[in-house]
Amino acid sequence: MPTADPTHLADHRRRLKRVARVARLMDTAIRVPGTGIRFGGDSIMGLVPGVGDAAGGLIGVYIINEARRLGLPTHKLVKMAGNLGIDFAVGSVPLLGDVFDVVFKAHRRNLDVILDHFGEGELSAAGDIDPERMKDITPKRG
Repeated sequence: MPTADPTHLADHRRRLKRVARVARLMDTAIRVPGTGIRFGGDSIMGLVPGVGDAAGGLIGVYIINEARRLGLPTHKLVKMAGNLGIDFAVGSVPLLGDVFDVVFKAHRRNLDVILDHFGEGELSAAGDIDPERMKDITPKRG
């Protein structure tokens, strides 16, 4: 088995970390005190009719494009696009969409698809990332 190029692995790791930060910001950055409820920028932007959901959708397209650049197969990209489509369609419905954005978390789901793909790939084999730890990057409070 050939050794992976260190520059290639470093670029992949940077991209994965960036996507993980964006997904956290969009879906789980804010915790409601005293509850396990978390939400992020996607839920807040969704309060602005039309524009907010479109902006969240564009950020989701960025995540899917990064997944494509990382080399995810087409069937996984299609699954990610489906998650984003559901989030956009239901998120566009007034009130119901706002609640749905808090629960569905399409960006986190898409991050999980990316990390699952690399869970058995060259990045984890090289000890470069731990996909299971990156899946839950939201700090826990005791």
